[in-house]
Amino acid sequence: MNLSRTDHDVFVPDGESLPEALARTTHLCIGAHQDDQEFMAYHGIAVCFGQSDRWFTGVVVTDGGGSVRCGPYAERTNEEMMAIRQHEQRKAAVIGEYACQIQLGYPSRIIKDAKDESTTEDLYQILLATCPETVYLHNPTDKHDTHVATLLRCIAAVRKLPQDARPKLVVGCEVWRSLDWLCDADKVAMDVEPHRNLRAALSGVFDSQIAGGKSYDLAVTGRQAANATFFESHAVDASLALSWCMDLTSLIVDDTLTLEAYALSYIERFQEEVQARIQRFA
Repeated sequence: MNLSRTDHDVFVPDGESLPEALARTTHLCIGAHQDDQEFMAYHGIAVCFGQSDRWFTGVVVTDGGGSVRCGPYAERTNEEMMAIRQHEQRKAAVIGEYACQIQLGYPSRIIKDAKDESTTEDLYQILLATCPETVYLHNPTDKHDTHVATLLRCIAAVRKLPQDARPKLVVGCEVWRSLDWLCDADKVAMDVEPHRNLRAALSGVFDSQIAGGKSYDLAVTGRQAANATFFESHAVDASLALSWCMDLTSLIVDDTLTLEAYALSYIERFQEEVQARIQRFA
């Protein structure tokens, strides 16, 4: 695996050799920023935690610069913040017992440049080395520009793989926009209740973000609790915490399907559902 940037960081928490660590991966998350994978793909972390036949690997694409900051981090430079965030992500990998944690170190501007193929090539190399069964990505209706750009590079990387080497399941997860608006039939429900102490520990690692001005830990926990309670009005809660995802597998089965058309199809079905409900009682 030959990654493009010399400042990338690859960390194997249990000291296994890198080829073996990557090869044992069953669940892979590719997120734009440090802490994205803990908030959007906790399901995969929990499923693999403490297991010998299931392993989670995380990939962070950006360098962690440019984050908002206040309090104890208000005077930190971008370079200092990048080092802090990289260290926090490594700590999360230890706590979550990840197979491997990769931080590619790209500035957001490169990821957003559709003509620059270096990010796609790096992700392709990682996918080749891991051959995961399940992949967690950002979703195309996310309102964060870097998240959507990262998703586009991920789809391009998966499409470089032979069909028989592609993941069995690819999901787009909620971060900078809830997916509660999806029609129920379109929701992929991920139970994120197991190991609540682990979930709290992973969230708490990212002090530079939480004490630095963004209460992501409370926001994500609250969203997941709301998802579970407001999912079904005529039944008791089946879980205390759910995360919604889009099934993106069609995008890696049919290479002619555009991300734009796929995203709009969800919006069209939501529009039809809203119209039908209003018309039913008008």
